[in-house]
Amino acid sequence: MFEWLSVHINEVSLLWLLPILFMFHDFEEILVIEAWSAKYGTRVEAAIPPFMRKMYTSMMHMTTRNFALDVLFVYILIVAVTCIAVFFSYYLLYLAVLAVFFFHVFTHLGQTIYLKMYTPGVVTAVLVVLPYSLYAYYRLLDDGVVSIADIGLSLVVVLLLLPPLMWLLVKNRTRNKQN
Repeated sequence: MFEWLSVHINEVSLLWLLPILFMFHDFEEILVIEAWSAKYGTRVEAAIPPFMRKMYTSMMHMTTRNFALDVLFVYILIVAVTCIAVFFSYYLLYLAVLAVFFFHVFTHLGQTIYLKMYTPGVVTAVLVVLPYSLYAYYRLLDDGVVSIADIGLSLVVVLLLLPPLMWLLVKNRTRNKQN
């Protein structure tokens, strides 16, 4: 199967699949988040450990519009790092975004298992994000585009950049909620 994919998907197409599949995944979330939150929000908030409540509470009270704005900001970032990878062959930021995309699958799975219910995004996380992420890593390594060291360095970038970016996202959600 990997051979067939390698023959039919060139490197540039592989890279551009990230923003396309990100939107496909996030459409699942955008379409159901507001109704799902209204229906299950109280149950979910009660199940969340206290140290995580602020981040999740901000999400549980979002409108579809506000969630879509969050998605738009992330999408712009993903398109920008994809452009950098495609046009300048600089892959570090792309690998960092790919790592977040990959690990995000386990966030969805963890939420679904912990809450013992469907959570928005879990279906496309498992059926789209996981296979794409694994294949993208395989292809980029197999084609010699990146190395294991590059992937390791991208994880350091994620560890450094993700906390302040998440803080800004939650802060923006709180501000949008008040407006």
